[in-house]
Amino acid sequence: MRKAGRQTWMYENYLYLNSTGTAVGPKEAQGPLAKTFDISHDQLHCEEDNWELAERRLMKESIEVCLSKANMSKDQIDLFLAGDLLNQNVTSNYVARSLSIPFLCMFGACSTSMETLAVGSALVDAGFANHVIAAVSSHNATAERQFRYPTEYGGQKPKTATSTVTGAGAALVSKVKSDIRIECATIGKVMDYGTKDPFDMGSAMAPAAYDTIKTHFEDTGRKPEDYDLIVTGDLSGVGSVILKDMLKEDGYTIDQTYNDCGLMVYNSDQQVFAGGSGCACSAVVTYGHLVQSLKEGRYNKIFVVATGALMSPTMVQQKETIPTIAHGVVLMRSEGGGQ
Repeated sequence: MRKAGRQTWMYENYLYLNSTGTAVGPKEAQGPLAKTFDISHDQLHCEEDNWELAERRLMKESIEVCLSKANMSKDQIDLFLAGDLLNQNVTSNYVARSLSIPFLCMFGACSTSMETLAVGSALVDAGFANHVIAAVSSHNATAERQFRYPTEYGGQKPKTATSTVTGAGAALVSKVKSDIRIECATIGKVMDYGTKDPFDMGSAMAPAAYDTIKTHFEDTGRKPEDYDLIVTGDLSGVGSVILKDMLKEDGYTIDQTYNDCGLMVYNSDQQVFAGGSGCACSAVVTYGHLVQSLKEGRYNKIFVVATGALMSPTMVQQKETIPTIAHGVVLMRSEGGGQ
């Protein structure tokens, strides 16, 4: 691996996304991307006794599907990288307990999907692992209970609020040729523009997405038109507008190539306020719809920038501002794995 500019990793070996797995809850299964998910549940409990067990099941299912597609067993995986939104990453830790694979737990809030993919790819590129599984999860009810108000409370929310995606996504990375190549990654910096409202994550995270995308262009010498799609994780209808305006001030117009996973995962009439969010938001859209689009040739090169708010309930109660981050990974169609 070599470094380009200040924050971009250019993988020196040809690295590939060999397979992916997705599992989602009922609201996601009713959305516009329903057919691109591997497993869908028709109720939030996912046939488990509580919300946390439901989230754990989603992550396990996404990994099982990912391995099944690659015709591999867990014993063939050298390293498992995962993260989630719950305190001390309990979903990932308990899933890792059941898998018995060497494990690195990671946390970047909703940016964790691309954080795990970027780091996992770097480890394969450097020869520290041959096969890596990168996975994340989130659940609407577990996240609401921890960060805001339990869903049973029925509290009113402002239009800037987002709905945490119930789901999980997993990806298998190796040097074995496949349809999708992982070309490079841009690692973000922690940004804080003074936002304190936990019901407006879009405004809080937009500056981090802006900084990572702008830095990526500067590091690589690329422009927006070099990509078929630039997609953020969960800026929603609020943050997406801010991001485009910030980039436009620096001469980067992304209107024709930009979308947000939080705006793609739900229909406009599903009462999700500003859009979707959560670790699973970028994961299920990327590892489902976007991967499928690359394989089918609708896209040739995309830049996925997952965004995360690095807060905790305690910090919000202490009136702290919300630091945020964004990590981006470039995926490209390799036409059957050819170099």
